[in-house]
Amino acid sequence: MQLSRRSFLKIGAAGAMTLAAGGALYRLAYPPAPQPFGLEGGAQAVLDAIIPVMLGPMLPDDAPTRAATVQAASLRVRDAVRGLPLATQKEVQDLFGLLALGPARRLLAGVAGGWEHADPRQVEAFLQSWRTHSLQTLQIAYHALHDLIIGAWYADPSTWERIGYPGPLKELLA
Repeated sequence: MQLSRRSFLKIGAAGAMTLAAGGALYRLAYPPAPQPFGLEGGAQAVLDAIIPVMLGPMLPDDAPTRAATVQAASLRVRDAVRGLPLATQKEVQDLFGLLALGPARRLLAGVAGGWEHADPRQVEAFLQSWRTHSLQTLQIAYHALHDLIIGAWYADPSTWERIGYPGPLKELLA
């Protein structure tokens, strides 16, 4: 049997459409799993700049210990976000993505040159402006950052001593 050029093209087009339809049905039946929140690139830099400003005097004075404490706090924030519902995780990822994006960082946060080089006074001014901003969206974003960082900080029993908190009542743990 000899195949004409026209028949060959028709069979090829039908095969391509069949494969495309099969791929679409597969994606409908098995959607991709949402990616867990991570501290890649921009999110890590944002947290490394914001955590020392938010926690301020609660952090140790010794530079190496301070850096290790900030890193541990970043990891606790990541773990806290991973415990949130997936839709909320996506919103937090969007917030960090926005803050990591150069033009948005400059426009919304007033931080030029990247978070790695942000002056703590710039970060403090940015946080204060979001906390008291007339746009409720920015206030909500500030409170999300605040609650994530402060909540993750005080969830760790090693931080309780610095504020004089003895821990939960022993009767409640039994």
